[in-house]
Amino acid sequence: MKYDNIQFFNEDISYRLRNKKSLRSWIKDTIHHENRITGSLNFIFCSDQILYKLNISYLEHDSFTDVIAFDYSDENGVVSGDIYISIDRVKENAWQYKVIFKDELHRVMIHGLLHLMNYTDDTLKKKNLMRRNENKYLNMRSSNL
Repeated sequence: MKYDNIQFFNEDISYRLRNKKSLRSWIKDTIHHENRITGSLNFIFCSDQILYKLNISYLEHDSFTDVIAFDYSDENGVVSGDIYISIDRVKENAWQYKVIFKDELHRVMIHGLLHLMNYTDDTLKKKNLMRRNENKYLNMRSSNL
């Protein structure tokens, strides 16, 4: 297992992620704050179509979503997995909620990461805890993000 390995990929879109070094640092800080170890993480930016197909195939949900996380952690406390993010959904969410695209993207990135750390959002109580943690970690971002 590779440790401390965070990569960013595009699946079927042209998208340029900025400040990768600062993003990696922020992600590692988030994981450390949860008393976990950074394993191998892949953030894959893609279109609605890719995420829709994954949602149907793996989760049996016939709907669009902004993020799906696949947990590959095989050691206790190590966070590893793939986090697929629909740039189409992030853009739509940012417009709908009247927030900056970058902030919405970061929220979705942390949301996927929290799923890999066993947070869920299938009840109102769990959803509220997830949102509080998203906000906490968004506030931990460095000023150059």
